[in-house]
Amino acid sequence: MEQLTDLKAILHSKRANIYYLEYCRVLQKDGRVLYLSEKKKEYLYWNIPIANTTCLLLGTGTSITQPAMRMLAQAGVLVGFTGAGGTPLLMSNEIEWFTPQNEYRPTEYIQGWMGFWFDEIKRLETAKRFQTARIEFTKKVWAKDKELRVEGFDSNELQKEFQKTLEQISHAPSVGKLLQIEADLTKKLYKYAAKKTNQLGFIREHARAEDANGFLDHGNYLAYGLGATTLWVLGIPHGFAVMHGKTRRGALVFDVADLIKDALVLPWAFICAKEKQSEKEFRLQILQTFVEHKALDFMFKEVQNAALYYKQEEK
Repeated sequence: MEQLTDLKAILHSKRANIYYLEYCRVLQKDGRVLYLSEKKKEYLYWNIPIANTTCLLLGTGTSITQPAMRMLAQAGVLVGFTGAGGTPLLMSNEIEWFTPQNEYRPTEYIQGWMGFWFDEIKRLETAKRFQTARIEFTKKVWAKDKELRVEGFDSNELQKEFQKTLEQISHAPSVGKLLQIEADLTKKLYKYAAKKTNQLGFIREHARAEDANGFLDHGNYLAYGLGATTLWVLGIPHGFAVMHGKTRRGALVFDVADLIKDALVLPWAFICAKEKQSEKEFRLQILQTFVEHKALDFMFKEVQNAALYYKQEEK
């Protein structure tokens, strides 16, 4: 989707960059957005290529100037303040996204979304299509990614589990049941990944920074950034979820991020934990994986299809 702006911005669905910054100041200088860091009493400036950036995460010890925010808004970059490492210090908190003000985004997607959202049956059907797409994407990625194959991840080994879950999804009578099915599959994927990386006995704990837990949290928040960007560009408010909590303002971000979490974040969180990689190394790996498998393109396609699904049926 194209942004109306003076900048020659790259289509959001094709953008490659997410930035996490800490202990620095973000400012505008000579028509560019830079971040300033101090090292041994020496000030260093680094450029942020905002036209190819989806979102900017500002961590511990950061500040940003008003002119920099104006330029980021013109380029359609979402900005979020986070805790250390790109995730909240208190896991009960959510990233609060600062979204650019633009009244020229498309209206067809929000109109299509609202056309079905108040119908409980159609919301459930949309959630089922999201969950089906999530599994199909995981199968596709794990089958074609050579690095994952080297690490032992093979979607063929989980074919029966995937097929069983797809059948359960198609017959799920409610969103509550769908959430249970999703949780059961994810637990099995955790167990599978732990076995492949020799981390037997792994237990998912969101407040833990050790082992793969910290990397899962970190990678998931990067996925939330892509989800928030997708919804903002298409003009769909984050509160109109089809699966996750209807009382949570950002619940639709979780729905959209779930499309890629199992396929891309989950295996690499375990692999990087096994290799004792740093947070920075893990982040670079995940962002490279997002680009390689066109994660943002996939999210745009699925949300667009969901928004227009019932309009196309009427035709």
